[in-house]
Amino acid sequence: MKVTTIIGAQWGDEGKGKVTDYLADDSKVVARSQGGNNAGHTIVVDGKKHKLHLLPSGILRKDVVSVIGNGVVVNPDVLLKELDNLESERGQLLISDRAHVIMPYHKLLDGGEESSKGKSMIGTTGNGIGPCYSDKASRIGIRMGDLLDDDTIIERLEKALPRNQALLDHYGAPNDFTIDNLLVLCRKWRDKLGEYITDTSLLISKHIASGDNILLEGAQGVHIDIEYGTYPFVTSSSPTTAGAALGSGIAPSKLPMSLVSQKHT
Repeated sequence: MKVTTIIGAQWGDEGKGKVTDYLADDSKVVARSQGGNNAGHTIVVDGKKHKLHLLPSGILRKDVVSVIGNGVVVNPDVLLKELDNLESERGQLLISDRAHVIMPYHKLLDGGEESSKGKSMIGTTGNGIGPCYSDKASRIGIRMGDLLDDDTIIERLEKALPRNQALLDHYGAPNDFTIDNLLVLCRKWRDKLGEYITDTSLLISKHIASGDNILLEGAQGVHIDIEYGTYPFVTSSSPTTAGAALGSGIAPSKLPMSLVSQKHT
């Protein structure tokens, strides 16, 4: 058994997806552990190009379990679109019940915050990644596991929606979000994704105990790490080996090997 982590040594776009796809051939589990659909990996299989933003690169192998870990922030609409594009050409997918959900107000807020910075704009992708992580840190976020229960969704929205709408008003971003229309949206996501939501950290631990090879697929690169990157021009998560352990639910002592991907120009 070995647990291998793929880490970008620069600012991202180092070819991590191709390395992950190659190494997935000898792995039972491939897991994403941080970031969201601000990442992008292109995989070519049998001459067909697949662009993945949320799905782990191992998804194209039917004998591999692909995991979206607890450290990832998930836009369910983006995820559903990627799944539809793959049709039946994929392996098993599991999503951590602790992964946080990017809500529609996060995307609006991302744009409003970025525009307000003027010449100091960070260059965010505008996908709502930062505001989602902000809600997570503020302890008002909505997690994938919350989607499984209406009462929990409503309880979370009663805390998160007023705060986010106040911020949207501050940035002059009109919206018509209500608890009722967001509940309808969450129910739609539950109907289509509910079967994939589980405690993925427990599943990964069982595979480790069984002696299976585990591959952790990093997103972005260490130079935009929230702690050690070129702050403030950084991402909102930690694309490091330590971040991979935390975001997948694996004890750091189980990570004996890290492979660093670097782009040469």
